[in-house]
Amino acid sequence: MRTTLQSVQSAQSLDDLYPLLAANRLTAGWHKKRASLWKAPNTEFQPRHWSYELGRLALDQAGRWIGTELAERRNLLLFNPVGDNDYDTVRTLVAAYQMIKPGEYARPHRHTPNALRFVLDAKPGVFSVVDGVQLPMLPGDVLLTPSGCWHSHFNASDSNAYWIDILDVPLVHLLEPMFFEEFGQAHQPVVQQPLSHPFWFQNAQIHSDVRNAPATEGVRRMTLNTADHFLTQALTFIHLQPQASTQKHRSTASRIFSVAQGSGQATVGDLQVTWQHGDVLAVPSWTEFEIRAHETSLLFEVNDEPTLKKLGFYKESA
Repeated sequence: MRTTLQSVQSAQSLDDLYPLLAANRLTAGWHKKRASLWKAPNTEFQPRHWSYELGRLALDQAGRWIGTELAERRNLLLFNPVGDNDYDTVRTLVAAYQMIKPGEYARPHRHTPNALRFVLDAKPGVFSVVDGVQLPMLPGDVLLTPSGCWHSHFNASDSNAYWIDILDVPLVHLLEPMFFEEFGQAHQPVVQQPLSHPFWFQNAQIHSDVRNAPATEGVRRMTLNTADHFLTQALTFIHLQPQASTQKHRSTASRIFSVAQGSGQATVGDLQVTWQHGDVLAVPSWTEFEIRAHETSLLFEVNDEPTLKKLGFYKESA
């Protein structure tokens, strides 16, 4: 320390001082490599579109060589090409297509991140087990796996099942409170088989609720009641009449849209795409977007608004 103090004392210029500061892990605020503050949100994450048709075909092909005994989950991560990232879909959320074949059992584990499943294609006999509660996975259903819950999946039907996983893993990575634990047994014991459950939003009820929601210029919105279980994400269904549009909008929230039914076009920043059933769209923070339906359509949106609002960081601009 004495030598360092003497070196700093004998510095004859800022150019002499900077390397001494760097060697002691100090940076002069006026001499930073990059700005730490900017006038408006500025994300490296890009608007993206993923095709379910492609994802499903790729999972079918992968299913010839990889099973649940080798891979904890047979899934395809929808990643944003930011630097060397091969995981995050947007800054705080990750989405993935997952497939499970007849007779397979995705072994149980639990972790800090919150997870949800949006079912795209499945026949009766596909289930998720959450803390011993067996919940059916049927097309259009949304199933929750809150933080810390044991969860596993199995397929007792005669067909492959496909769904979209969305988790707040990237948020947990940023904050660093990650825990993960294997169950220790191949199968999770089933203790309940309820007809309804707070972690299970059934397709028929979703459609009923969204039809009863107020309409504005051909658009209806219905947010699922998950506040008691999901503290970081908001889950909303958006029903669009033919040619109806969400209108141009941007906010500090990061968003992932999945297509429950229908088809249409989307403009997300500079990206213009056509979407259909099962496709996924990524809308990074402060990126202007507009989604228009060609036919009667239903979109499932997951965003991080609750996190930003709790922190006082949420802003929007219509």
